[in-house]
Amino acid sequence: MGILSNKRLLLSLLVGFTLVYPFLFGQSGYFITLFVMISIYVITAMALNLLVGNGGQMSVGHAGFLTVGGYTVAILTTKVGLPLLVVLPLAGVVTGVIGLIIGLPAVRLKGHFLAVATLGFGISIPQIALNWNSLTGGYSGLAVSRPDWLSNNLSFFYLIILVLVLVTWLIHNILKSSLGRAFVAIRESEVAAQSTGVNLSFYKTVMFMISAFFTGIAGGLYGYWFGYVSPNDFTLATSFLLLAMVVVGGLASIPGAIIGAVIFTILPELTRSFVGLNNIIIGIAVVLAILFLPKGLVSITEFFKKRSQPITVKEGTDRTGGMVKDANI
Repeated sequence: MGILSNKRLLLSLLVGFTLVYPFLFGQSGYFITLFVMISIYVITAMALNLLVGNGGQMSVGHAGFLTVGGYTVAILTTKVGLPLLVVLPLAGVVTGVIGLIIGLPAVRLKGHFLAVATLGFGISIPQIALNWNSLTGGYSGLAVSRPDWLSNNLSFFYLIILVLVLVTWLIHNILKSSLGRAFVAIRESEVAAQSTGVNLSFYKTVMFMISAFFTGIAGGLYGYWFGYVSPNDFTLATSFLLLAMVVVGGLASIPGAIIGAVIFTILPELTRSFVGLNNIIIGIAVVLAILFLPKGLVSITEFFKKRSQPITVKEGTDRTGGMVKDANI
């Protein structure tokens, strides 16, 4: 049994690497921040995958939920003075309520109509943040102060990893529950799901709420890590980047969302000196994934196994009545 097929061994290696990661790079601020951004995008990609991959509901505005989460943390920390352990869950709750507001009318839409509706949400949130000066600070943004016990980057790094593990465990259990099975039933056939007693309006709304809740937490972590949020932090391009993570990594797959988030967080860093190259590579990657790996990179081993298997022709009778023997091609 190979390492890739041994899930426990692979998980142990991943946990071990995560724990020692800051020390592998001499506690470099750049590399720690890169890992933090990967963690934030992993949480967001898993939340989006729950909606798009498992639920079959298109969303092109998840960057808006990240913005809401970030501003919720900034407002509750700076203007209200609430502690982190209260603010971070509230960031998810507030964003979840916004997801509920978006989800209620969206349940009547599907396909490209739903995509356009969520696109409008993703575009409007930064504009609201820009113009609501009294609450969001407008163009200046808002500062976010960390608590004293997390002023050190290393301690906050491990808190983010803890949140990442907790969110991954929660999403995994949601997908394995009856709730997750209802999401998949809606994705496969809304008519069939409704005929078995699945309340489409209720479950679609719950999908948006759960996805927005976890995305809001990711946005809150972003605000705490960088100590600042602004309307330009998460643009429409971020929403398309998140979709690319899900499609290329693998729809309806937690490992797929993780793979996609890792690749498309590191890629912009590698292509930073070449203007426009990052977007070109992302576009090509999405097209190639759709054409050759519709299940995403998470299924690449399965793809090569199928290519390497010989084509077997079973014994039978051909059209002329002659016998055809087994053959391997």
